[in-house]
Amino acid sequence: MLDATKTETLLEVNNIEVIYNHVILVLKGVSLSVPKGGITALLGGNGAGKTTTLKAISNLLRAERGEVTKGTIEYRGESVTELSTTAMVKKGVIQVMEGRHCFEHLTVEENLMTGAYTRKDGKAAVAADLEMVYDYFPRLKERRKSQAGYTSGGEQQMIAIGRAIMSRPETVLLDEPSMGLAPQLVEEIFQIVKGLNEKEGVSFLLAEQNTNVALRYAHHGYILESGRVVMEGPAADLRENPDVKEFYLGVSEEGRKSFRDVRSYRRRKRWLS
Repeated sequence: MLDATKTETLLEVNNIEVIYNHVILVLKGVSLSVPKGGITALLGGNGAGKTTTLKAISNLLRAERGEVTKGTIEYRGESVTELSTTAMVKKGVIQVMEGRHCFEHLTVEENLMTGAYTRKDGKAAVAADLEMVYDYFPRLKERRKSQAGYTSGGEQQMIAIGRAIMSRPETVLLDEPSMGLAPQLVEEIFQIVKGLNEKEGVSFLLAEQNTNVALRYAHHGYILESGRVVMEGPAADLRENPDVKEFYLGVSEEGRKSFRDVRSYRRRKRWLS
């Protein structure tokens, strides 16, 4: 278990507000922190603001006519709000986009190698990291010469994460890694994330709708609802919280609730008093 009280904070998001097209308020006072060596989960339903939060950190908002209009984002104590995405990668922060983006016409190995384009530490170090990625993703080693566009959804998710690791990141912003994947593949992906965290020291901020699996692997969690953080705490505490069980894990004291019942939370808004 990660002891947040004794751990250096890498990323600090403080009370940010994000507006799209100068009029649409998407995030409203979001604050969170990511400790060095931690897995931090950003949880919530579709449209809660998880992806926007990640894009605010990695500075991908401008391409979508979005901007941070209030608050601060700091990495290792320095403001990064005005940095380019390339500068963020050089700082050690990289985002793995939702939807398993890869270069379909390139081979699996060529896709992985694109992640090393900013590195200056020589071919031998890059080759060693490629083998390390293949150790975590043996399926990619088997498919290394295959065209990425013909690989499965799970393999494309592995390519996206492996490509990010090839940049030697300190922190990975991982957006919806479980989306569209079979349950056994989801477990495989999260086991790899856990291994990269524990053995390679990579810190993760992961946005995830699958609250159940995310809270089993994360150290700390933040729950977003309508662009606001409505609850946060150690993952173990959130797993046992009755509101989280009812609204996000689908379980209450009366037993498992239907999806329709769980969605009634949007009408009740019990946390946003």
